[in-house]
Amino acid sequence: MKWISILITTLVLSQQALAAENTPPKTAPKLPVEAFASIPDVSTVKLSPNGKHIASLILDDSAEEPHKIVALFNTETGQFHIPLKNDHERYTIFNLTWASDEILLIAATIPSKRFGKNANESLLIKYNIKTGDVGSVLTKKALKRFKFNPQFQHHIIDLLPKDPQHILLSVAGFSERVNEDSVVKVNLYSGRVSPEQYYREHVIGWMTDQQHKVRIATYRDPDTTEYRTYVQDDANGDLRLLWKNEAYSEDSVIPLGFDVNPNILYVKAYHQGYFAIFKVDLKDPTLHKELVFSEDSSDVNAQLLHSNITREAIGIVAGIDNEYHFWDNDYKKLIKRLKAALPDTQNYLTQFSKNERRYIVFATSPTQPGLYLFGDRDANRLEVIATKYSQLNPDFLVQPQSIRYHARDGLEIPSYLTLPKGAPNKPLPTIIFPHGGPHSYVGEEFDYWAQFFANRGYAVLQMNFRGSAGYGLEFTTAGHKNWGKEMQTDVEDGTRYLIDQGIADPKRICIVGASYGGYAAMMGAAMTPDLYQCVISFAGVADAEDLVKLSRFYTSHEMTKKVLGDDYNDLYKRSPIYHADKINVPILLIHGDNDKVVQVSQSRDMYRKLSSLDKQVEYVEIDNANHHLSNNQHRLMTFRAIDNFLSKNL
Repeated sequence: MKWISILITTLVLSQQALAAENTPPKTAPKLPVEAFASIPDVSTVKLSPNGKHIASLILDDSAEEPHKIVALFNTETGQFHIPLKNDHERYTIFNLTWASDEILLIAATIPSKRFGKNANESLLIKYNIKTGDVGSVLTKKALKRFKFNPQFQHHIIDLLPKDPQHILLSVAGFSERVNEDSVVKVNLYSGRVSPEQYYREHVIGWMTDQQHKVRIATYRDPDTTEYRTYVQDDANGDLRLLWKNEAYSEDSVIPLGFDVNPNILYVKAYHQGYFAIFKVDLKDPTLHKELVFSEDSSDVNAQLLHSNITREAIGIVAGIDNEYHFWDNDYKKLIKRLKAALPDTQNYLTQFSKNERRYIVFATSPTQPGLYLFGDRDANRLEVIATKYSQLNPDFLVQPQSIRYHARDGLEIPSYLTLPKGAPNKPLPTIIFPHGGPHSYVGEEFDYWAQFFANRGYAVLQMNFRGSAGYGLEFTTAGHKNWGKEMQTDVEDGTRYLIDQGIADPKRICIVGASYGGYAAMMGAAMTPDLYQCVISFAGVADAEDLVKLSRFYTSHEMTKKVLGDDYNDLYKRSPIYHADKINVPILLIHGDNDKVVQVSQSRDMYRKLSSLDKQVEYVEIDNANHHLSNNQHRLMTFRAIDNFLSKNL
């Protein structure tokens, strides 16, 4: 057990951890795989409303198979204890939330079967820190009122801070339709459940205002890609249409949350081609959007922040680099003081106590995997309480360089280049590492994959190819129906750019990716057989046609067709499995058999195809592993396989 990760230290120690007084070493030692690939030593650090207790998930490495368990720390007495241990084979904890000073809510996934197939379910567990009682929030007695047992039971939409006995859950089961949620009020002590908002057909999400009334309904048309936003004055009231738009359209409007004034709604919408933040007076018949915050050349993907005391909207955390933008002077001063104390990191105020005098900060940077700090404004102190990855010394990590190169059609591709610490001034063995998604992006943040590769002596290029998120509507939609086309040549052009710059050794380049990145890795080897010396695909898509066809069984089918297309012949021709005969370099395929995002059949079929062609292929299938490598052993197995493969082939 890494008890040291929980102990309180001083701010002096945090500053030493962030920027050592001694000159950092010019080169980094080769660290063990476990240093990068283990799940975090500490994560999900949450402060109780009264500021007296801190709950966190810590890595229990004393178990036969290390996994996450819940830990509690008393900020006033210094007492630390483990309230309950979980059987990680039965369920996996993924989040913690304080419902009140007494009740800690623990969200977990459990394996199950749905319609005869393996599936994952979520449940919400309540733990009373005074009595030690543990139980499911939705009790067996409560579930008898449901028409079926809901698959996902963890979606809290309101903690009702003025009513510590209850919370509001958005959950299916009150109708026969699997995908339509009602909102229920749950008594955390008696287990009694009462409907707060009955389901509405095709409504996929509900939002409360700061008076805790269910106000906003998000509707998705199952037969198109149309979204609608409705408002009501009270739960179960008449719905009034606010906005209607197609997905990925310029008139998209996404609700973020209410101000303390129940008529003022903050939304995300496009401004000059980029997502920006607006506020709307719902009493205004024109629904005029007043601009609150925007960036010149990037989307603002913001989270709205509220005061725990007044419930007023006080700012946002926004942008590709997740910076704070407060319009409350008190919070502006606090952020300024934090930056003065922690100048080398991005500092996130993850939580305040109810009276806002105590708080949690998460400090991180590309070379700082993460420090959790506890702040007390009355005592004027800020102290480190945990490190996210105790085996990773910031002195051994490297700062990625922000670079841009031009694709063959002139489009500028924002990217990040990570070089090994103390890299010689000569062409280097190189990892080309396109991200997954593909509607995600690479930013300036700690990336354990990239740091692992750099520690092994490889240069790492991560590019935001067209279709990536964060760079405006035009850039994102340029990737629609573009798999294997310009999205792919953007990756190739980045590889050739590194060769031309004398950074990449053209005889030692491996293309690596996960999910969509795995697709891009396999397609790269097939489309440009002489460019790469090896390929690694984790949970990659080998058959895009099959991916679209499989989506017919899910509500995402129309969206999948919009993004990938529905010309099945064309999709198959843009799939790595169709071009397997052109892959002439060693390839490693890794996939978990419990992957619900990309079916394991994708890698199985690709392996069979490559094997039938006598290609140099290795396949590692991991029992019960998911798409996100949530299990410590699964993550270690993956990285060890990658490390061995690169040692042999690069």
